[in-house]
Amino acid sequence: MQLEATTLENIHLRLEPFAEGHREDLRVACNADPATWNELYPYSMLGDGFDIQWRRLEREAAAGKTIPYAVVVDGACRGMTTYLAIDGPNHTVEIGATYYDPAVRGGPVNPAAKRLLLGHAFDCGASRVQFRVDAINARSRAAVRKLGAMQEGIIRRDRVTWTGRVRDTVVFSVLSDEWPGVRDRLDARLAAFSQAGARAAG
Repeated sequence: MQLEATTLENIHLRLEPFAEGHREDLRVACNADPATWNELYPYSMLGDGFDIQWRRLEREAAAGKTIPYAVVVDGACRGMTTYLAIDGPNHTVEIGATYYDPAVRGGPVNPAAKRLLLGHAFDCGASRVQFRVDAINARSRAAVRKLGAMQEGIIRRDRVTWTGRVRDTVVFSVLSDEWPGVRDRLDARLAAFSQAGARAAG
């Protein structure tokens, strides 16, 4: 498996490898939902935490540990998502560190982004793509299930978040032989969004 940091695009959005030009739009998007950072994420991208985490993501990307993407909708960065735990020899990767501005949640953005990331990972030779979700994050757990990922289990007391809360982590995965079915369901969901948009425009 050889993942490359390349731009991925469909009719709903573009995923662009992090660049300096995304920084301020992403800061605005993160500031749109302080409660999520305070309650659900293991780190904060609010206030001074934003620049600290931005620099961390840059370092990890430069070291080949991650590939962070800006989620670009209508020309502006409205969130982020990342390839994590890239393990080429074992053909596995994690998709995580995902955040969207509340204004673009609930529509095609998440399934469209996951369609691109999953497709690219499997095209590059992945045999397993995993997702790790905070056990109390009901919205994200539901979203990953809706993608068609299989829940494998819960890792208890997995990590300490930036607020000091001890987090349990739910692990999901999609395997390469499961991908065609997951892909087809995602494509059907995205087609439905496109048809609904066309009807609204008409």
